[in-house]
Amino acid sequence: MGSVLSTSFASSIPPLADFLPPTPEAYSFLLSTFQYFPVVTIAQWLLPYHPAGKTSLPSKTTRLNFPGPLAWFVMEIIGPLNLLYILSCLPPQLNIASLPLWNKLVAALYVIHYVNRAVINPLFANPSMSPIHLSVALPAVLFNWFNSSCLGGWLVGYETPVLGFRTDGMSGSAFSRVSIVREVLPYVGLVLFGIGMAGNIAAERTLYRLRREEADRRYIAIANEKKKKQEQQQQQQEPEKTHEETKNRYAKVYVVPPPKGLYRSILYPHYVFEWLEWLGFALAGTAVFPSRKPALIPSSHATPPIRNLAPWLVPAARLAEWLRVPLPLPAVVFCVNAVANMLPHARWGRRWYVEKFGEEAVKGRGAVVPWVKCL
Repeated sequence: MGSVLSTSFASSIPPLADFLPPTPEAYSFLLSTFQYFPVVTIAQWLLPYHPAGKTSLPSKTTRLNFPGPLAWFVMEIIGPLNLLYILSCLPPQLNIASLPLWNKLVAALYVIHYVNRAVINPLFANPSMSPIHLSVALPAVLFNWFNSSCLGGWLVGYETPVLGFRTDGMSGSAFSRVSIVREVLPYVGLVLFGIGMAGNIAAERTLYRLRREEADRRYIAIANEKKKKQEQQQQQQEPEKTHEETKNRYAKVYVVPPPKGLYRSILYPHYVFEWLEWLGFALAGTAVFPSRKPALIPSSHATPPIRNLAPWLVPAARLAEWLRVPLPLPAVVFCVNAVANMLPHARWGRRWYVEKFGEEAVKGRGAVVPWVKCL
């Protein structure tokens, strides 16, 4: 039985060439597969192993570490580059400029987020990034490629039919409450995305500032102590700088954010604000064509339907039907997968803070849920 299922699955995979850029068949396969990513994250709930950031492995113990800023840049830049590549591969009669406004706008939101995440954060804003192990970098590359391929196919106009659900909204000539919701919802999404991104950046910059201040405080304290010893020994010559003095003073310096501002009740507000971003992204996606205009993709290239919608996505499909708005399934999948991926990291991160600094320093705050210690 198992061999029959594996053979059936293998036969359903389109040829490799169909993924670069994705054809409608490849798009449907990728989305059908990527929607089940939360199942993979069960391992993240069970195992604290995450050799990156605070919990990175010493480079001297493994050859599979990569410099933090470079690894982070490569991991994250895959997404926007792949999305732009897919948009650039539109049929000859089309181009990015010819896409409807909301398609271009939603694509721009994604790229803007990742410019901050892939370029500004690791290369300019973050004072120091610990090595990142290959076991973290490679899955991140795959996640971002899967995600951007799904979003790219959606934004160039591939429809996303789901068996058993109405995914294109329901049009009507009457000006009703439903039609108002359909018109307003994308703009609500833009507002939420803007709030989420602003909060995410503010929370991260606060964390970076606290790390810099703590590292500078330690550096000054060590320098004063050495100066005091030198004066006591009456050494006149300039001592040679040791390795400890010349390395990045900010490396591996971590602090518990004080319980104020965005960190008043939770330890990972930057995660929560990023989730708000992607919720807004999904709401803005209800305006993405082909729901508003006839599809520009030839009918002979119709997208195969999603036959089995993941159970945790069914409420979103039902809500879209009730509101009579198109279901932006790739954006919803992204939002759900982002939460599923980051939530266990936040939970283990809170535990790390407690082990490193004590519960008193954490002051009862939750990871992402205010004052809830288990989350």
